Amino acid sequence: MNCIIIDDEPLAREEMLSLIKEVSDLEIIGSFSNTKLVSEFLKNNNPDIIFLDIEMPLMNGLEFAENLYKNTLVIFTTAYSQYAIKSYEIDAIDYLLKPIDKKRLDKAINKAIVYKNLLTNYNLENEVEINSEEFIFIKADRKFYKIFFSDILYIEGLKDYVIIHTKNQKLITAMNLKTIHQKINSNLFLRVSKSYVVNTNFIDSFDNHKVYINKNEIPLGEVYKNDFILKYAKDILE
Repeated sequence: MNCIIIDDEPLAREEMLSLIKEVSDLEIIGSFSNTKLVSEFLKNNNPDIIFLDIEMPLMNGLEFAENLYKNTLVIFTTAYSQYAIKSYEIDAIDYLLKPIDKKRLDKAINKAIVYKNLLTNYNLENEVEINSEEFIFIKADRKFYKIFFSDILYIEGLKDYVIIHTKNQKLITAMNLKTIHQKINSNLFLRVSKSYVVNTNFIDSFDNHKVYINKNEIPLGEVYKNDFILKYAKDILE
């Protein structure tokens, strides 16, 4: 897999280049100071991962990411925490705060590799069928996978797909998050952001910004926060 770096600060680009080489085997095929230069580059190139700063001249990283090719994976790298929720609303793979920690970068890259493999191996005939109040069938690779709701940790929207995270595997299907959320057990699953639905049985904790399931940190969107807290608090107090 390959990647490019976009950051208006030369030292930040050099540091990111060094860190990427240190923690991964990604091929770095470009390093850019602004989005205008990248737009020209993308006419003839299709990087797998873009490490993207947010506050930059000409066009900020959030605006730029919204117009990228749907299979390009974005990892934001920024000094500002206030854009985190917005970044997940445009399907960012991860959001790294500067100065960037090596372990967090390694985790973000591994996540991107997993998702890229899912998208690459995805069969366009994949689909989801809901046949029961207790389970779903996911059609993938010419087989039907029976997935019990009780085994689903959370469901993640990723561009034109959803990824169903279970205790033992990840399965991808062509359906938007709203549609699948409407068809599964609403007493068990709650929408916590534009890109995530969680199984309340697996929530370990939550705060004003995130829901924690095992080692996964799931963003809690402002639009969904009050509804989530009211419903979840009601469930655990009854």
